[in-house]
Amino acid sequence: MSHKISFGTDGWRGIIAKDFTFDNVKLVAQAVAAYINEEGIGEKGIVIGRDNRFLAEEFADTVAQEFNLQGIPVYMCCGATPTPVTAYAIKLHQAAGAVMLTASHNPPPYNGFKFIPQTAGPALPHITKKIEENIAKLQAGEPCDGYNLITPEGRYGNLVEEEKKAPYGCTLDKPFDKYVEHVSNIIDLEAIEKANLRIVIDPMYGAGIGYLEHILGKAGAELEVFHNQRDPLFGGTLPEPTGKSLEELKRRVSTGKAHLGLALDGDADRFGIIDANGEYITPNQFLPLLYYHLLVVKGWRGPVARTVATTHLLDRMAAKYSQQVYESPVGFKYIGQNLLEKQCILGGEESGGLSIKGHIPEKDGILAGLLAAEMVAYHGKGLTELLEQIHDEFGRLYSERLDIHTTPELKAEILAQLKEFSPGELGGQKVVGRILLDGVKLVVADGAWVLIRPSGTEPLFRIYAEANSLEQKEKLQQEVITLLKLS
Repeated sequence: MSHKISFGTDGWRGIIAKDFTFDNVKLVAQAVAAYINEEGIGEKGIVIGRDNRFLAEEFADTVAQEFNLQGIPVYMCCGATPTPVTAYAIKLHQAAGAVMLTASHNPPPYNGFKFIPQTAGPALPHITKKIEENIAKLQAGEPCDGYNLITPEGRYGNLVEEEKKAPYGCTLDKPFDKYVEHVSNIIDLEAIEKANLRIVIDPMYGAGIGYLEHILGKAGAELEVFHNQRDPLFGGTLPEPTGKSLEELKRRVSTGKAHLGLALDGDADRFGIIDANGEYITPNQFLPLLYYHLLVVKGWRGPVARTVATTHLLDRMAAKYSQQVYESPVGFKYIGQNLLEKQCILGGEESGGLSIKGHIPEKDGILAGLLAAEMVAYHGKGLTELLEQIHDEFGRLYSERLDIHTTPELKAEILAQLKEFSPGELGGQKVVGRILLDGVKLVVADGAWVLIRPSGTEPLFRIYAEANSLEQKEKLQQEVITLLKLS
């Protein structure tokens, strides 16, 4: 029986040698090639990037070969290349899109296949649906629009630059220089240079090795860098820059009396930030800091895009500056769409992805780290101090996500309940909003909210809550858990 291949919030992922096999990678490449050819843009070529995982080069060669067989030129990035840099290369070469081979922050046994269309942002559901349909047709041996049945003798030929082939077309010496030039024009490197910052960097053995070091080093920052060599096992941990996984970075920031600690996930599209006092700055804290910086320091004006699970402190700021907030389902593809279509100056999500106006509509951990350095340099104080200023002006909000594991049977029952779940009161307050963009989100009279969102892949519910006090947050969470019989 054929393995069902589906694209989640950020591409298709699977366990290497079990699901993520050369045959399946070849199949997905064929389905993407068919989509590009059917769109009539195959001659523009495709960029291929990959991270530092096991067999990454061989999987990249397999993808290149399939695109070549389908008559699509290949721009192959040399070495491990971050997702945002691979996406930026689409713009550089006016390509039809990119394939990024990465499992991002997943455990070492995983790899993944992400298609980035010519917008240079994540593929929207109508595109991934078409690719999934192509996969199903190819698995069934049915005709697939845009797919050419070419024998090896009648193949199109290797369209990558032959003299640089290594072994299947390493034509881009990482689009490193152009990307560095581009982000250096967005960041105030002069402010960083004047501030004489000490920064500790942890690229977590991932594709982002070398980027923050190069840009901040050029700006004169004093750097300490670790976990900056390839390790497909990620040192026995997950390449996920969260508070729990950044204990060594916290320690090095504190002992080295650094101004900032910056971390990247496996493909450098998500960020982790440690303040000078050793505190982890959550994305829900950093996004309001950044929006405030863009509005007040840079003088930008424009809406902000956030997911349904992301802090409403952004909404309070937008209201003060008479700007709009665009709320979307979870997934950066929706944020990217708002960045492209709504002239948002910032788009972000509580899971650690963001981008800003003037950049690609793809999440970029490198850019986030550089913006954090700019903010510390400009203000001459730590991010937690800046956050206190924001709280003084806009109030303090407390956010948390709880993961509640259930059984498949119980999950089905609760999903049925959720369709009608509409309490008139929560936490002693009137429910004034019920938002069904992604799960069920209930907003109470003083602006606090709770979101119940089922996992798409396992018997699990995520309960997000944000409130004006820790007590209110816990009360909202527990009341929802009790009402839905989740415990």
